[in-house]
Amino acid sequence: MNETYAFIEAEKTTHGVALLCRLLKVARSSFYAWLAAATNRAARKAADDALAHEITVIHVASRHTYGVPRVHAELRRLGRCVNRKRVARLMREHGIQGAHRRRRRSLTRPDKKAKPAPDLIGRDFYAETPGTQLVGDITALPTGEGWLYLACWLDLATREVVGYSMAGHHRADLVVDALKMAAGRGRLQPGCIAHSDRGSEYTSSLFRHYISDLGLRQSCGRTGSCFDNAAANSFWALLKEEIGTRLWPDRATARAEVFDFIETFYNRRRLRKHKAFGYLTPAETRQRHQHDLAA
Repeated sequence: MNETYAFIEAEKTTHGVALLCRLLKVARSSFYAWLAAATNRAARKAADDALAHEITVIHVASRHTYGVPRVHAELRRLGRCVNRKRVARLMREHGIQGAHRRRRRSLTRPDKKAKPAPDLIGRDFYAETPGTQLVGDITALPTGEGWLYLACWLDLATREVVGYSMAGHHRADLVVDALKMAAGRGRLQPGCIAHSDRGSEYTSSLFRHYISDLGLRQSCGRTGSCFDNAAANSFWALLKEEIGTRLWPDRATARAEVFDFIETFYNRRRLRKHKAFGYLTPAETRQRHQHDLAA
């Protein structure tokens, strides 16, 4: 109907409004009502264009990864009170989409001779206090020089990456170095649970001795069950999709990009919906916990 009214508006000086309305079978009152609302429509379009520009800036700053929920949350953090459905409509109209996850390659190689630790998590990937429960895993990133292996430890209370390590191998040293970083940052509580799968790196004597020296408790999921370490698997899917690169030219470039993703973007800038605090970055979630504890 808007096209019909626009045609009448364009041709009214040539044929007259009454004749055009009669030929097109529309009421003159409806045309004049549409004409009177033109100013409001122009104002709404200008507001939509301005909001679409803000959405585009937020989406680019998120490395083209944010979908509707996080774009809407970022707008609210910036003081823009907008309807989520409006954000969804504008993103759809402008072809702005969040990142979609893909399947990952499994590196789990169980040591059949080793006796695994008990599962102390039980698929409950929520912790009340930072430094009390960690989940860890290893993934492989393809480069022109071969695989670069990345081991990470996530704090379940904040989803912050508290320790990570990269190397051209995935021996036990890799996961030990990542745990050393987590311990070196001084954010682990006595008796903290370190949960992983039953890969040979985590059942090795080297890793178990280091766990014991730190006074931590080891936890392992079942063999062949990705759901027993779902929080770590979810982070790998997120990293591989949102980092944007599919194949790095060499290991040094991959190391630099992973460092930038974890330290600059994921821990400090990427919003995540916390069940109690709302949309916060992992670093902000940790600070909120510390503030509540001090209070």
